[in-house]
Amino acid sequence: MDKDEARRIFEAPARAALAAFPVEPAALDLVAVAENVTFRVTDARDGAQYVFRLHRPWYHTFEELISERVWLRALVEAGIPVPAPVPARDGREYVQVAVPGTGEQRYAGMITWTEGRLLSEALDENTDATWQATAFEQLGTITASMHNQATGWAVPDGFTRHHLDTDGLMGDRPFWGPFWEHTLLSPAESRLLLETRDRIRVALARYGREPRSYSLIHADMHPRNVLVNGPRLTVIDFDDTGFGWHLYDIAVALIHQRGTAAYPSAEAAFLRGYRSLRALSDADLALLPMFHLMRGMVQIGWYHQRPELGVSPNFHHMKDDVCAQCAAFRVP
Repeated sequence: MDKDEARRIFEAPARAALAAFPVEPAALDLVAVAENVTFRVTDARDGAQYVFRLHRPWYHTFEELISERVWLRALVEAGIPVPAPVPARDGREYVQVAVPGTGEQRYAGMITWTEGRLLSEALDENTDATWQATAFEQLGTITASMHNQATGWAVPDGFTRHHLDTDGLMGDRPFWGPFWEHTLLSPAESRLLLETRDRIRVALARYGREPRSYSLIHADMHPRNVLVNGPRLTVIDFDDTGFGWHLYDIAVALIHQRGTAAYPSAEAAFLRGYRSLRALSDADLALLPMFHLMRGMVQIGWYHQRPELGVSPNFHHMKDDVCAQCAAFRVP
């Protein structure tokens, strides 16, 4: 769906839902059309800006959406650089709105707007090694801060999010889809992914789900979900947040550098920042390549669930890389 069609379908419902929130909108600008439809709202009273999102109806239950906000607010209170939730005037976290153009009911929610540009864009344009190392070191400290908060936090009664555990990532019905069924995989590639999945399950069972290594995680903290504003990084988009391994968070944060000449310095800087706030043993770190592989397999499943997106220009390279990793994988 292009932006013109999205405006035609979603702008009127967004304005209807926006009436419940404590702003006087001077502008409502469509920012992104993906699984969720995202607007930027400018308040006429003070120029303050907010993210206003119409959430896809099939991804999370209402209770799961509420839980995402509960953790986001706890992270803000812990001083971690993430957007702050903004409730409706009556205290509701979300307002339900009908979308006649699609026949859907969507939940609309608001958070504070974060100025900045995507870290992915900044990394592409600023190739200075010192700057990149500083950025990844800061991302490492933010990630450790989130893991410290999550492992020390008493999860409230009723809190509900998915688990990215052995079943959630490598099960028969994984959260992001059966990656081995993607139509662009050959029969031999499908068998290879299934065989590797079974071997990874053995390693994950051995690793376990101890609180020191498994808690709430962001789960999608790649450089397109991190904003840069001067020297400051802010993590955004908690849509995939769930319970999972800390190493999965770390793998996602570094995966776009993997396979490049910049990876060793990016990993070293990230770990320097991470270990300045939270312990990570060498034994744990030895499992990071497996979690990189798992993320690649998960991405194939994500594309399999979304055939409407077409074939990404990078898909075949990613698939071939994942298959090569599978062929080389040995259970740690």
